[in-house]
Amino acid sequence: MRAEREILISILKLTQEGPASIELIAKNSRTPLCVAEEQIKKFLSLNLAEKKGTLIRVSPLQRLKIAFRAISLGADIERVCRNLSWREFEDVAVTAFQTNGYSTIKHFRFRHEGRMWEIDVLAVKGRIVVCVDCKRWMKRLTASTMSRIVKAQMKRVKALSKSLSKIMDTLLFLSEGKIFLIPVILSLVPASSKFCNGVPIVPILQLQNFLNELPANIHLLNLIEVKL
Repeated sequence: MRAEREILISILKLTQEGPASIELIAKNSRTPLCVAEEQIKKFLSLNLAEKKGTLIRVSPLQRLKIAFRAISLGADIERVCRNLSWREFEDVAVTAFQTNGYSTIKHFRFRHEGRMWEIDVLAVKGRIVVCVDCKRWMKRLTASTMSRIVKAQMKRVKALSKSLSKIMDTLLFLSEGKIFLIPVILSLVPASSKFCNGVPIVPILQLQNFLNELPANIHLLNLIEVKL
């Protein structure tokens, strides 16, 4: 298990800028080459990576799956996340929303009551506006810390709800009528609870399931309705 964990972390580290050789992965993880080759065969069968010659390449989604697997094997979350960029974490989320028919904006900024606000990812589909706060890692969060994160996101979404009528020209794909603003916390790994004060805490690898179930469960969420 230790060898697999270390090889996974080495793949994350070495493929940030592109493909890496199996020999380099073995050296970096301090495992014999034959062990690294055997583990990588398993990763290929699990669609965690792709192999071309002696090079290993991984997609952004595969990198997140590798990170999650390493954590599940006992790797330190902070150590894993040092090898993940904010950009690829957010890009996977954006891709998931777009695949499901949402229009998206990253780092959406707006002004309200004399200050600037920012939402990591804004995803719009019809009358649904999902407001996402991306958290790459959540390590032993206490209930009070989770509550504070959720309250901060609710504050941003409330500010957005009061500003929508003024910024409609920047959200041309937004439908007129009753709009539902849904705050969401997106994490790398599962939190201790799926909800906090009615706000969903969604592990990024479960984002597709969340989107599939959203229309049926929207009435269960802590959302804000706005009439435009």
